[in-house]
Amino acid sequence: MNKSSIFFSITFVFLISISSIIMAFIFLMDYDQKNYTEKLNNKYTIVARATLFHLNNFIDKEQLENQVKSYNMKEVKDKNIEKTIIKKAQTLQKIVGKIGATAILVYNRRNYLLIKHKDTTLLLKDEDYQPYRYHTIRSIFGLVLLIIILDYILTIRRIKPLRKLKREMDKFAKGDLDISCAREGEDEISQVSNSFQHAVNQIKKLNQSRQLFLRNIMHELKTPITKGRISVEMIDNSKQKQRLINVFERLELLINEFSSIEQITSGDGLKNVKGYRLSDIFDEAIDLAMVSTDNITLQIEQNLSLHVDFKLFTTAIKNIIDNGMKYAIDKKVIIETSYDKISFITQGSPLKYELSHYLEPFTQDKISHSSFGLGLYIVHNIAKAHKLEFTYEYKNSCNYFNFENISRLL
Repeated sequence: MNKSSIFFSITFVFLISISSIIMAFIFLMDYDQKNYTEKLNNKYTIVARATLFHLNNFIDKEQLENQVKSYNMKEVKDKNIEKTIIKKAQTLQKIVGKIGATAILVYNRRNYLLIKHKDTTLLLKDEDYQPYRYHTIRSIFGLVLLIIILDYILTIRRIKPLRKLKREMDKFAKGDLDISCAREGEDEISQVSNSFQHAVNQIKKLNQSRQLFLRNIMHELKTPITKGRISVEMIDNSKQKQRLINVFERLELLINEFSSIEQITSGDGLKNVKGYRLSDIFDEAIDLAMVSTDNITLQIEQNLSLHVDFKLFTTAIKNIIDNGMKYAIDKKVIIETSYDKISFITQGSPLKYELSHYLEPFTQDKISHSSFGLGLYIVHNIAKAHKLEFTYEYKNSCNYFNFENISRLL
């Protein structure tokens, strides 16, 4: 159990409480028993001493009665009963002195005081004696312990839904919106669970609306773009023709980038993960980028394979190549791979801002007019979907864009 868990804390507090009660019970039991025994000894000592003083003629009978009348000790006069008790009783304490001997006996849950002086034997029964309250004290302790245990069980049961809520929240944090944590009740945990469920339902509705909107936009735009491209081919003016072709190409680029965004955010993108050779991945990415292989230098392990979503991963690499070709001084990109990293290296000036600035959607430098600022945003999200880190560094007059932790995909 996690030591920082509230369940651990509650269990620890209850264990401390139970341990404290047990220790207190043992201490009080021992103290009460000693106190009880001391009172009995004092009582029997007074009665025994007064009786022996009388038998030794130190005091008269009237003085004896005055000293022992409040202790309710009566003599057992039946000699047969006296013999039976003396023979079968358990001796708790025995004292032998110059003026006589005394012993405290227990028989049939009753206390007796045996007094011997020369040829005289007296057996006194303690009429006030009550056996020590073992069962009563144990019952009280058991009741208190039972109440604490029941309190612990009820407390754990009341907060147990927190574990389910945490599991559902963990699923939600991983992008799984198909969760159910609604509860009946008016307690705080039920209110939090129901509020969270309501928030998730709202997010699901918004997500579905966004996906539907993007898919409809892409579907509706593809048809006029296709018709427009066909119509452009019929234009004789080469200048106007090229200008319109550029417009349609940018529209196609925008739709493709929207398609990648929709695939990533919908959670469907990584359902087709298989092992692919790294060389095949780069060949496809270069074809998508529509750049000359003379501008790409591959320094990769040909036999290395990665478990990725082929379409998404090649799109990410294509976007990095596009970005590198756009800003590199010599319009060339060097791609290096190691066991745990893929690096895209270009010569040029360092980034003006931190990498995080360029990972936001629709962010681009002012000098760029050929993109919509979605390239690195898409790269970052595809890397994150594959549990990779997308990093940047500048050294030796070169920009290094890296996929870190590639070993996770081997």
